[in-house]
Amino acid sequence: SLCFKEKNVDVEKNTFCDVGSGAGFPGAVLSIYYGPVLNITLIESVSKKCSFLEFIKAELDLSYEVICKRAEHINLEFDYAVCRAFGKLKDIEPILLKLSKKGAFVMKGKELPEGYQFCKIDLKDIKDSYIIFIPKTK
Repeated sequence: SLCFKEKNVDVEKNTFCDVGSGAGFPGAVLSIYYGPVLNITLIESVSKKCSFLEFIKAELDLSYEVICKRAEHINLEFDYAVCRAFGKLKDIEPILLKLSKKGAFVMKGKELPEGYQFCKIDLKDIKDSYIIFIPKTK
């Protein structure tokens, strides 16, 4: 959420997808934090993980959607894509940009590749981590 603020992303006026949601991080967590104002779709290819995401959605009364497919096979477009630990940056960047109209946020930990915009995360419990921002250029 801090990176959204730093990059002037209005969560209420944009759509988001979380690619490779796994156990719901960051998509389900963002849905908890922002509530129903966040329009987010969680994309996950493993059916067991999709079932878990649906279970959490029902248990916590969250408002996200779940698509149980590989991201490469989805022909939808969102304003922004977010992901964490989905793969190597050079491999996932084209997938994320295909799914997004405006850009992608990639949680990549402490390693910061050269040539990318980023937000530095330096909180009490999370030190010296980065979220890479890849703007979509037309």
